[in-house]
Amino acid sequence: MKTISFSMMLVVASVLLSGCGERDQSTTTKRGLVDEKAWNGAHNEFVAKGWSKGDKTSWENQVRVRGQYQNEYLKTN
Repeated sequence: MKTISFSMMLVVASVLLSGCGERDQSTTTKRGLVDEKAWNGAHNEFVAKGWSKGDKTSWENQVRVRGQYQNEYLKTN
């Protein structure tokens, strides 16, 4: 009986202490850590057609068009 309770205490202690080993969740690269304007944030080739990096007006238009894809009133009519 003592060995069962002792082993249960070891299991409980190991489960409780496993939460203390949290890994660092910060990014490993410097990209994305600097505050940038949203329309300056294209650092890859996966950008929408009609949008150019650094152009606030074209960025706002793309956001508006994407929002219209989520408009249920337009989808049902």
